[in-house]
Amino acid sequence: MRQASSMPRLLLLCLLGLPLAGCASFGGGALVASSAPSDLSGPAASAIAGDMVTKLAEQVRPGSGTIILKPDGTPFGQALETSLKNWGYAVATDQETGGERTIPLAYVIESYNGQVLARLSTGSVELGRAYAATASGASPASPLSVMQRG
Repeated sequence: MRQASSMPRLLLLCLLGLPLAGCASFGGGALVASSAPSDLSGPAASAIAGDMVTKLAEQVRPGSGTIILKPDGTPFGQALETSLKNWGYAVATDQETGGERTIPLAYVIESYNGQVLARLSTGSVELGRAYAATASGASPASPLSVMQRG
């Protein structure tokens, strides 16, 4: 009976891992298109963005470069930009950054089986986590997945 209850968790981990495997060439400088569902509530988008930026700050310190973000106009894209700025990151979306160090950042938010799967990607690290989202917010539903690149 214990094996049957671990199957959904295994499937979830595999689903989180597949996008990570597909982005191994992300560090080449090209930014993948960010995407998020437009029906994700504002409070849920803010909660997920806040949690993910907290975890990103553990891997990529604020002040270490300008985050290059190409938001998709969804509530999550807006919440992520706001959260990054609140944490002290310099964020550029459409403008030139001058000669300073840049850190391309992309995100993918997908709904799956009643949960929201979130992934942030830079050239050096990928973060992934599942969330239980409601109209009034979101809370982590899985451990954080961290993949660091060479």
